[in-house]
Amino acid sequence: MAREIVSSFVQLQRMLPKGFEGGFDSTRLVASKHYLSKGGVLHVSALQNEWPRLLYPTRAHLKKKVEELDFLKAQYATRLSDWKKKFNEAKSYHTVQNIKKLKEPLFWQHMAKCAVDKDYRADSDKVKLPVSLVADRRWKPMIKVFLNDLDYRKQLVQTVEESIVYKESKKVAQYADLLQNFRMEQSNRKIDELERKIADLDADITAMHELSKWASF
Repeated sequence: MAREIVSSFVQLQRMLPKGFEGGFDSTRLVASKHYLSKGGVLHVSALQNEWPRLLYPTRAHLKKKVEELDFLKAQYATRLSDWKKKFNEAKSYHTVQNIKKLKEPLFWQHMAKCAVDKDYRADSDKVKLPVSLVADRRWKPMIKVFLNDLDYRKQLVQTVEESIVYKESKKVAQYADLLQNFRMEQSNRKIDELERKIADLDADITAMHELSKWASF
């Protein structure tokens, strides 16, 4: 029996008896091709008119590798779940804030003042006051000062109307939209990356399970 170190699928194909490329052996071929394409090496013993015997990797070696890959896959799955949660939080940010604002006294104070103070209402419109974000601790202090401090309000209106920062968008809370979009895009990238890694690991694990069936010991 000729023994050979196989490092490429083409090399393995040359060792197969004619007619063994199909049928029930096709799964083994797919697994071998995948394993070799990932840098794996097979130590086989050629047999006349039969599939070569797989001497290495052994079942014990493959089992250990599968356990390592399963552990890594679990870590990726946890990270994937976290990033999906972050994506959903970013996606639903404005919807959630629109609900939360209804429990904020400051929101109703703003609405009441808009109803009776024409100048306040106009200033609020000019800066597109993010009152829907009043439940967000990042925006609540600014909204509170805008509501209660006339000098601050007028200064903010002037800044929004004249500053180059607001040249493209006369919206004082444009950062909230930019941050939401950034978080969604970042989460999407991470989700795609982790899903690809998990799919690759699944393919590796499937190939190694199939090689375990072929292994001689």
